[in-house]
Amino acid sequence: MSNTPLSLTELEQRNDFIGRHIGPDENEMQVMLDTIDAESLDALIQETVPAGILLPEPLKVGEGATEVDALAELKAVAKKNKINRSFIGMGYYDTHVPNVILRNVLENPGWYTAYTPYQPEIAQGRLEAILNFQQLTIDLTGLELASASLLDEATAAAEAMALSKRVSKNRKASLYFIADDVHPQTRDVVETRAEMFGFGIITGPAEEAAEHDVFGALLQYPTTTGEIKDISAIIAAVQAKKGIVSVAADLMSLVLLRSPGEMGADVVFGSAQRFGVPMGYGGPHAAFFATRDAYKRSLPGRIIGVSKDTRGRPALRMALQTREQHIRREKANSNICTAQVLLANMASFYAVYHGPQGLRTIAQRIHRFADIFARALAVKEVGTLHNTYFDTITVQTDNKQAILDAAYAKGINLRADLENAVGVSFDETTTRQDIEQLLDVFLSEGHGLSVEKLDAEVTTQAIESIPNDLQRTSDFLTHEVFNQYHSETEMLRYIKSLENKDLALNHSMISLGSCTMKLNATAEMIPVTWPEFGGLHPFAPLDQAAGYQEMISELSDWLINITGYDNLSMQPNSGAQGEYAGLLAIQRYHESRGEGHRNVCLIPSSAHGTNPASAQMVSLKVVVVNCDSDGNVDLNDLRAKAEEVGDNLSCAMITYPSTHGVYEKTAREICDIIHQHGGQVYMDGANMNAQVGITSPGFIGSDVSHLNLHKTFCIPHGGGGPGMGPIGVKSHLAPFLPNHTVVNVDTAGEQCGAVSAAPWGSASILPISYMYIKMMGSAGLRKATEVAILNANYVAKKLSGHFEVLYTGANGRVAHECIIDLRPLKEASGVTEMDVAKRLNDYGFHAPTMSFPVAGTLMIEPTESEALYELDRFCEAMISIREEIAKVESGEWDATDNPLHNAPHTLADICDSDWNRSYDRNTAAYPVEAVARNKFWPTVNRIDDVYGDRNLVCSCPDLDSYRDIAE
Repeated sequence: MSNTPLSLTELEQRNDFIGRHIGPDENEMQVMLDTIDAESLDALIQETVPAGILLPEPLKVGEGATEVDALAELKAVAKKNKINRSFIGMGYYDTHVPNVILRNVLENPGWYTAYTPYQPEIAQGRLEAILNFQQLTIDLTGLELASASLLDEATAAAEAMALSKRVSKNRKASLYFIADDVHPQTRDVVETRAEMFGFGIITGPAEEAAEHDVFGALLQYPTTTGEIKDISAIIAAVQAKKGIVSVAADLMSLVLLRSPGEMGADVVFGSAQRFGVPMGYGGPHAAFFATRDAYKRSLPGRIIGVSKDTRGRPALRMALQTREQHIRREKANSNICTAQVLLANMASFYAVYHGPQGLRTIAQRIHRFADIFARALAVKEVGTLHNTYFDTITVQTDNKQAILDAAYAKGINLRADLENAVGVSFDETTTRQDIEQLLDVFLSEGHGLSVEKLDAEVTTQAIESIPNDLQRTSDFLTHEVFNQYHSETEMLRYIKSLENKDLALNHSMISLGSCTMKLNATAEMIPVTWPEFGGLHPFAPLDQAAGYQEMISELSDWLINITGYDNLSMQPNSGAQGEYAGLLAIQRYHESRGEGHRNVCLIPSSAHGTNPASAQMVSLKVVVVNCDSDGNVDLNDLRAKAEEVGDNLSCAMITYPSTHGVYEKTAREICDIIHQHGGQVYMDGANMNAQVGITSPGFIGSDVSHLNLHKTFCIPHGGGGPGMGPIGVKSHLAPFLPNHTVVNVDTAGEQCGAVSAAPWGSASILPISYMYIKMMGSAGLRKATEVAILNANYVAKKLSGHFEVLYTGANGRVAHECIIDLRPLKEASGVTEMDVAKRLNDYGFHAPTMSFPVAGTLMIEPTESEALYELDRFCEAMISIREEIAKVESGEWDATDNPLHNAPHTLADICDSDWNRSYDRNTAAYPVEAVARNKFWPTVNRIDDVYGDRNLVCSCPDLDSYRDIAE
């Protein structure tokens, strides 16, 4: 080590974030460069990326900031938000996040860095929490089957409409009814979806729903203005005409109200936000969705089901996956890929912590404040729109602006979008002081009323704001899990017990190809829980959201520079939602030019399942383009099919680098071919981690892309969500970006409908990507891409002597991921890709992406965040597994009596007194020395998928079942 004094500048440069985010240090990088026979990182990029698409100049996002400076700067921006007391409602409410959940779930990498539970044996903890969410949904909605969460209430409504069309026996109908008392943002999103499906929308009083020939109807309960009314007759009338009835419901209100399921509803959905998830300027929030068991194969999104493992013990898994986009593609129920798992877990823990009695207390307190406020208005003869309500009072007034101004002066926000009326919605954070201030606003100061006196009057006069026949009489949350963890000690231990069952990034690398499981730095995560970001209602006046708007504007500018596009929309709240929004912009563009007949989308055979599923959501016909023997798009087939469809060509959807893990030399040529035939190019943003700072979609020639902020830009996967999928577009598509009916988005198209419930999607997680880019700067972002490519090539090189690397590009290089082919080994030994995936669990690793995009393969993406030690540890595991396969090949191990076939191994296996296998326990549990230093134990053995689908159980089993697992 040199003793030469360093200058202040040199010392400051050593304090940067780049070296924290990027795993290998300079010495490790040199070792890897030597291993792959590359002179330098620059030389590696020159050998890997086609010269014609290399950016001619560096990114322009500024120099990287230290963690301390970036946090301080963002805090100053956040303070520009004005956090008023919110009584706006409309599906968004302030809430108390229990601190035990805030610290141990939302702020805990054990929960927020986990991946979607496609490997359920190492995901039993979050699967149990999601199952609790399904049970919560089933109990409160009164229906038989629930999903594991959707993106938000409005998109859940759009999915309910799609389900209604699929299952309705009124098959000739193409009209859908939306009651005029549904939340406006929900109507907006549903109308946008209906337009692309070719459905007609009828809006009117709910009572008129059955007067029309519709395949379904959407009702709100309580209504957007707060009214509670018996909708059972409306439901029955629509169903009598073979229509499907969906009800948007407030989850907290269902604690006190008769459930929509008991009134006959076919579908019930809504937002679980007020169950302990901050408003966050719109999200992320888990939407709940329940329906009848008869419609289970039409249910959108994921379902968690109870199956059994090879020891016959209960085990959880994602059920009925054959419905989903990654398998059914354009025939899928929806294009949903990201659910809001982390937020669903928070909501389920909120219900577990409070239990049924705690929830009743919260709901009764909310309702009591509404009663007190309504009583005060009645005493002073102030008119209200309804005399039934749960938490929302709509006050009639000819002096609306004066009331709003008086409220703003006291730091209060009221609902302002109603004509000659103002909405007031109460929540669990409401206090007596809030009521006193509201009375001053509506009745003027000196009104002479007191909260205590009004409370007494409400009690003595027995106000029936919830009609007797609509009060809940059925029990809910009777399962043991909701009735035993009410002390913080017990709750903490329950959360920890579930966390211990899950493998997340805080344990080992998760090398999933196309999913980019990179570091989610703590400094990036910290702002998410700042009240300045968490406490803002998405429909608050824009002048109260100056900090959010500044952050979103700066982040948008950075992403525009990174992508090479001209404009950007932050509204899509998942990658698949971004695909939908991008294709929507393309179709609107064609229609604006009188070319609405363009309805064919060309998609390579290697594409993600969301691509064709998204295409069908905008009624595009999918034509598959072949790939050649090297895994590249077959240009001859592309040309032929583009010519064949002629002026019906709408677009092509491509991924770059390809899903085969190579930089195709013909990317620009692909774009040219599509443009020559009048089409647009949609470039899937899944692999942006191999582009940033080196090339860009816009520079290559595409017209629109979504960005998976939960991949390239560090928002964590959260066990399957949250995600964000903003779209970048060239200028000609900018007029067709999604807008919003409640809050105008000045960068969007004036006449364009919404794709998500909130104007800027899941805004509260945008600080994560903001902090990442801020701290990395232009040079750091490029360095991250370079090291991602280096790490992938190093892994490919280390494994190439043991497995076949299926595809390589120029000079034998791969991009940021590589595919290893297990098919020859399977043919020789009978060992399957599933065996290898499960055996990796014994080594303490999550399996790479299995059988995508090629069946019988593993796609490995190490990311730039993994250091040489972890890469070597993973390679050691894979090489050891290859040696185990060789023992099966040679006959040393029996085809079924071997550690691969029996993987993963649990502690119950190792402690079993009846161990009768041909290999020893040490081989099963500690196959290499490194495993012993940090052993992760799967809690269940391999799960029987077929049994789980044939015996579908999607609610909580008795807890004795779980106790059996521990014995």
